[in-house]
Amino acid sequence: MTPVYVRVTQFFAAIAICLLAGFIGSIFTMPAVPTWYAGLVKPALNPPAWVFGPVWTVLYILMGIALYLVWSKGWGQKNVQVATAIFAVQLVLNVLWSYLFFGMQAPYFAFIEIVLLWIAIIMTLAAFYRVSVPAAVLLVPYLLWVSFAAYLNYGIYALNP
Repeated sequence: MTPVYVRVTQFFAAIAICLLAGFIGSIFTMPAVPTWYAGLVKPALNPPAWVFGPVWTVLYILMGIALYLVWSKGWGQKNVQVATAIFAVQLVLNVLWSYLFFGMQAPYFAFIEIVLLWIAIIMTLAAFYRVSVPAAVLLVPYLLWVSFAAYLNYGIYALNP
């Protein structure tokens, strides 16, 4: 049995890893929002800019909890290692999207990348499902939001040649 302090540390570390990815992405995002992003023509259903921060924060926390649920099943298990590796890939793709869209201001390349991110999230969800159903369920809002973000990304690309 894993001691409580180890489980608590793992829980907060998993959330911190995800929030760190969000923070790194925000380094590219924040400077571009009031300047470049504000000047873009946006598609219908585009929420106000202030919505994105709280939504992403909640999603990163849910992702962290999901990661913890998988991690807590035991690092020695092959399916835990595979699920965690796929999770790491999608997390890197998550940060890369912020760099491409906001940092490079390249909606076309960001759209191609968000499709890859979406596929990686599906793969992560499937891998998590094999380890922990609750962990997979916690990723569903993330998948839905990235699907919506892909719509927005494509709309911005199409409306801003």
